[in-house]
Parts: sequence; C-alpha cells; structure tokens
Amino acid sequence: MHKWHWRTWEELPYLTCSLLEAFPHGFFTQQFVGKPPLELTNVLHSEASGYRLKQVHGNVVLTPQEINNKLVKGGDDVEEVGDTTLVHGDGIASDQPQQAVWVASADCTPALIADTKTGAVAAVHAGWRGTAKKIIPVAIGRLVSQGSKLEDLRIALGPAIAGEVYQVSIQTAAEVGATISSQDSEEKIIETLLEQPNSPILDDPEPGKVRLDVRRVNVMQMESMGISGEQIAVSPYCTFQTPQHFFSYRRDKMKKIQWSGIVSR
Repeated sequence: MHKWHWRTWEELPYLTCSLLEAFPHGFFTQQFVGKPPLELTNVLHSEASGYRLKQVHGNVVLTPQEINNKLVKGGDDVEEVGDTTLVHGDGIASDQPQQAVWVASADCTPALIADTKTGAVAAVHAGWRGTAKKIIPVAIGRLVSQGSKLEDLRIALGPAIAGEVYQVSIQTAAEVGATISSQDSEEKIIETLLEQPNSPILDDPEPGKVRLDVRRVNVMQMESMGISGEQIAVSPYCTFQTPQHFFSYRRDKMKKIQWSGIVSR
C-alpha cells in the first residue's frame, strides 16, 4: 500500500504520498491559510516558479507557457482576482523543469500527477463537475501528448469529501457515473454501478438521493485508460470528517480552501 506521511514546515502540518516521493509535493492543510501558492512553492522548492488558475469546475488543462501567453493576450478566460490576474482552468500540466503547479480545493479532489521518467507533473482540481467532464483523463492526455507514457505516471488523489458522507441527487450521480458506465439512462447507470464491487455509488435514506465517491470514479476512469491500481494512491482523509486539518465547504458553508502542489524535475 502507498503510504501517506504527515510533514511539517515551521510546525504547520501537510501531507505527502510515498508514490510521489521523488518529487517535491504537498497536500497542504487549513493551517496554511493566508499563504498563497507562490509562498508555498518556497516550502517545496526554493528555485521553482509557481503557477495557479482561477478554477471554474471545467476540464481545461493548460501548460505554464499557455497560462503566460493568455496573461499577455487577455480575453474572456482571464480575470482579475484581488490583486492578481488569473486564467480560467482546472488543471496545469508542466513538462519544463522546476515549475510548481497548484490547485485549491475544499471538498473537491486535488490530484497530483508525476511522470517518473520525464519529470513532468500535473495538478488537477476534480470536483463532481470536473469529474463528469473527465478532467483527470484530460490532464493525463496532455502529459502523454508531451511525451509521457501511461506506465510511468503516478497519481495521488488528496484529501476530499468521502463517498459515505457526500449526498448528491441521482441526476448528479448519473452524470458522473456516465463516465464509467455504458448504460444510457439515469436509473440503469445508478443500478449497474451500485452492483459493482467497491461501488462509487452508495445508498442514501433520502428518496432521490445517493452518496457519491468522486475519488473512486476518478480511479475507475484512470483504470479504464489502462492505468493500474498500483500507480494510483487515494488519501485516507476526508475533508468533511477531518475538521482539525481541512476546510470542507459541505461542512462549513464557507469559501475557504487548502492548496495542493507538485514541482517538476
């Protein structure tokens, strides 16, 4: 089993995964609130340049070069956020050395991806909407288009809301479930997925609702691409059930986030 380790920086806790140990990386906790990604980049690597996006729950994955180009050109997908200008997107894929790529999350899944051969990395924000649009396979596709091979990739899915406490509508579950099911109706998608071992969909006592394990769906999407279970690690932490370390939008109804990032080699 892949091991998850608590590390500290100036006595503040963050999480790392043994699967990515060759890369500076971290799933940071709410204890780092107020520290932007550029500051957190220094925690991981003093020489790296940091990149982030204005996340919009889509499936656009950009390279740092594309981000820089868009910032120069401007356009509908570029937005002023506070005192920074950010490009819209939900994933960053880097194949240049010493680039730190960052995503923010509260209950959504932060995914950090590394290529053990080329040193390329990606960071992805995969909530249910992004997962329904297959953002992690899109990010993996970007890395492959830059020269990565599937068997060299290692993927860590960080702290996110666990399926057992994530109640959604049947419609939402079916929209996400359609990415891993060949059925065409909502009922059939839910039915066939409920029958699977280690199902991403769990029963809910409320009519019209089910529980949805978004991280499990992402694992199944990757497995259907030919990525083996040994290449994937899923954090044992649930943001909703670990209030001492993680913000949860579902729990607190507040727009607070924690950052996850990885540095290319």
